[in-house]
Amino acid sequence: MSVRAFSLLGLLGFWFLVAWIAADPMVLPMPQELFSPLWAELRSGELLFHLGRTLIRVIWAFTLSMSLGLALGLVMGLLPRVDRWLDPWLVVFLNLPALVLIVLCYLWIGLNETAAIIAVTLNKIPNVTTIIREGARSIDPNLKAMAQVFRMRKQSVLQHVILPQLAPFIAGAARSGIAVIWKIVLVVEFLGRSNGIGFQIHLYFQLFDVRLVLVYAMSFITVMLLVEWLILQPWEKRVRRWRTA
Repeated sequence: MSVRAFSLLGLLGFWFLVAWIAADPMVLPMPQELFSPLWAELRSGELLFHLGRTLIRVIWAFTLSMSLGLALGLVMGLLPRVDRWLDPWLVVFLNLPALVLIVLCYLWIGLNETAAIIAVTLNKIPNVTTIIREGARSIDPNLKAMAQVFRMRKQSVLQHVILPQLAPFIAGAARSGIAVIWKIVLVVEFLGRSNGIGFQIHLYFQLFDVRLVLVYAMSFITVMLLVEWLILQPWEKRVRRWRTA
């Protein structure tokens, strides 16, 4: 059995221990006590519906924040003049609380999907930009000089010189991005949407139903772990392979 499986079993054992010490299912139920509400939510279709709505928002926000953050970080990392102008903006948005951006987007745009996705995207773009900017700054100048000597076209330089060196930074931004984005999406849904995992957690929080709060939370955590293990980690290993070749 792999180390990862042992680690998860250890986490499950810790859950059993804490639930046994608490001895109150209203505080923390045993893991097996979640099977019944989980099956009920699956049979009704509620869990899959809300899971799907949250995934759509995560995909939209992830795509937009990675695309815009990659472009902005690349420009700031390669062009010092632009970096000097935009760095104060970046610092401001890095330190602006996520909750403030979410509330402002809802106030300015309205309680709709556009506001929800924009709020999440704006919260993540500064982090992606910072990581990509540092990657662009660390590009090997000898490879850039080689590209100039061979008079490579700008598109070829970007494709064969810059992006391969940026790939580990892009992978790191993607891994940290997906982890942060889905958490912010839950807050967005908690505050102003009528569906999604965050909305359901808000609903069952009001009903003091710990079991269903955990069912919805654990369902999305499971999906994100699968995305991490099956997509992001293998991709990160692949893009880092050239450094150890």
